Amino acid sequence: MPEFALLSYVVVMTITPGPNNLMLTASGVNFGFRRTIPHLLGISLGVAVLVFCVANLLTLILGGLHSIRLPLALLGCGYLLYLSWKTIRAGRPGQREVNQPLSLIGAALFQWVNPKAWVMALNAGILFMPANTGQSWLAAVVIALTFLVLGLPCICVWAWTGERLRRWLGSERALLCFNLLMGGLMALTALWLLWDELAIYFIAKHV
Repeated sequence: MPEFALLSYVVVMTITPGPNNLMLTASGVNFGFRRTIPHLLGISLGVAVLVFCVANLLTLILGGLHSIRLPLALLGCGYLLYLSWKTIRAGRPGQREVNQPLSLIGAALFQWVNPKAWVMALNAGILFMPANTGQSWLAAVVIALTFLVLGLPCICVWAWTGERLRRWLGSERALLCFNLLMGGLMALTALWLLWDELAIYFIAKHV
């Protein structure tokens, strides 16, 4: 049953709404699925590497998490607000001289300041790493590969859905409304995550 629990955890955490999936849907609409592939691969590889590092160095990271959690959240939420602004300003499908989809490296690096990715990685390490530290590296590899293999098709659903919406968003007005919606949702997600992190920070500071 631990294997099934890991599989279900990865599927639920990667397919549910979050910063990555909102960005993928917007990218699918504005750039199409094919041009969003580097973004997809960057997310999958970035999350897998993050999970491997966190799971392998869980004790060290938990010890220093209090000092780095808020700065990471500020960076991640700030970058997400920037991306939401870019999404709102995006133009009509096929007209992308200025705006470009997120690159593989950019998407991978974003995971290190993505609050949801950190929550996924920390919970995976806490829940699924073995008590025997001698086998920790192997378990970390298995967990990271599970995120890589299962997570990619889950997030592909969001980019594919975005591309399917392109035919319904051919008019400038419809696309503007969609970009406003997705950009607004990303901005609200960033502000909600930031509020949550600030609440945790001030509660911990006054305990």
